[in-house]
Amino acid sequence: MEAAHHHKLSNRPWRSSAHSLLGLLFVVVILSLASFSDAETHYHEFVIQATPVKRLCRTHSTITVNGQFPGPTLEVRDGDSLVIKAINQARYNITLHWHGVRQLRNPWADGPVYVTQCPIQPGATYTYRFTIQNQEGTLWWHAHSQWLRATVYGALIIYPRLGKPYPFPMPKREFPVLLGEWWDRNPMDVLKLALFTGAAPNVSDAYTINGQPGDLYRCSSKETTVFPVGAGETILLRIINAALEQELFFSVANHMLTVVAADAAYTKPFTTNVIMISPGQTTNVLLTANQAPGRYYMAARAYQTAQNAAFDNTTTTAILQYKSAPCGGKKGQPASTPILPSLPAFNDTATATAFTAQFRSPWKVKVPLQVDENLFFTVGLGLINCSRPSPRCQGPNGTRFTTSINNVSFVLPRANSLMQAYYQNMPGVFTTDFPPSPPIKFDYTGNVSRGLWQPVKATKLYKLKYGSQVQIVMQDTSIVTTEDHPMHLHGYQFAVVGMGFGNFDARRDTPKFNLVDPPMRNTIGTPPGGWVAIRFVADNPGVWLMHCHLDSHLIWGLAMSFLVENGVGELQTVQPPPLDLPRC
Repeated sequence: MEAAHHHKLSNRPWRSSAHSLLGLLFVVVILSLASFSDAETHYHEFVIQATPVKRLCRTHSTITVNGQFPGPTLEVRDGDSLVIKAINQARYNITLHWHGVRQLRNPWADGPVYVTQCPIQPGATYTYRFTIQNQEGTLWWHAHSQWLRATVYGALIIYPRLGKPYPFPMPKREFPVLLGEWWDRNPMDVLKLALFTGAAPNVSDAYTINGQPGDLYRCSSKETTVFPVGAGETILLRIINAALEQELFFSVANHMLTVVAADAAYTKPFTTNVIMISPGQTTNVLLTANQAPGRYYMAARAYQTAQNAAFDNTTTTAILQYKSAPCGGKKGQPASTPILPSLPAFNDTATATAFTAQFRSPWKVKVPLQVDENLFFTVGLGLINCSRPSPRCQGPNGTRFTTSINNVSFVLPRANSLMQAYYQNMPGVFTTDFPPSPPIKFDYTGNVSRGLWQPVKATKLYKLKYGSQVQIVMQDTSIVTTEDHPMHLHGYQFAVVGMGFGNFDARRDTPKFNLVDPPMRNTIGTPPGGWVAIRFVADNPGVWLMHCHLDSHLIWGLAMSFLVENGVGELQTVQPPPLDLPRC
């Protein structure tokens, strides 16, 4: 963390009463400006490059930032600005996304490829410039093009403004805990094979904590991540699920976790022995080292909701190590084996649901009460029928996997990004007729007619007037399989006002919505075979992607974009694009 800068006001006595009046005015002005002048600008260079990284006994040429895996942790305060020069020395096109940053009026810094920018091509550079505005907590950054985020990611920690405390007891120390996935081959090749065959991608070979698989995998125990703690100390774990394809259960042996924030929004504290965290989400927990001094595993493994689907059924570990823990035995014997926490079964939806249901905001939230745009989105899988058997049709029964929202499978443009096309009035790149509800109503979680399994491929946006109050109900479907889809909305935080199982029924379910203290999120899962309802005000103009954060689902089309129109005046209008914005 960069040292905090404090302003030293002179303490010399003033010479006269006139001086003292002027002095008083001066102090008032200085204090009123203090909150602005404390803001800093942080400059970074992110060199995207291939680096030899050894995991699971083998060395791979891995795409990294500045040679680090995971990438650098960014530490800022609310109100600070970031200037990050991305230098692409890798062989792939790339973009970077600052996951959860509001990017007010500044879609140009958001990063999803072909949505707000064309990619940074090999040998090229692009500088992301943005300001953190009224956000604090844990966010993260990652590549947002194809499967590069498998290894290109890092933590983005936003501390409160100077002099503003946390709304919970100050922890003794803080640790980012990045949960990831590792493939024992080039992730881009895993994706390429899946796109060729039409089948599901090969599952990962390991999960990782801060880039390390941990003691339960081959050739990994020497580098297992260790978190040192003093007996009696309370620490803050900033947990980030950076995995590409998997929701995860996480626990620390013999220790309770007090959840205090998620997705850079504080929560009403609650205590649990296990958390469930979806790709894209962050969860801050307090842990008090109140057990016998020793070594305790923290561990993560899959929460898997798709039925009959392959998944990585391994467990990653790190070690919570008390500084006063006895060392190994005589003559250099190894230290005692840590205790492993008991994690839920991979299909324990009851535990995952009970955990998610506990989230509340710590204070009353300004939830939109009058809804101007009432959207109903069916989200889920589909299959593309193949006219004849082929090596390109290795999905179920000789088909190809696809995904969709409201039967539209989202196709990214290639000639330009959506935002650039909109800004430049370039026709033919997209249409604005994304359906506000499914074209055909059906029993979404029941036995769905095969005629509804194949979606339409298109690049359709949904237009929102500036300031409109939006409700979206996202309904999982049982096409192919029900599944928890972690849905992420760029450029916004939203209130999660309700969720449930089965088909959403407006008359029955709307009266039960929490419009008082719902949690604020940027990524929320659809309960498998259920629905989730969110509300937000469309107060950020630009083109904003909404998609499933399981990356194969995004590639297959489980996405759409909102086109939020400009409002009135400069403060409600998208700012002009930077001169170095990449061209396609």
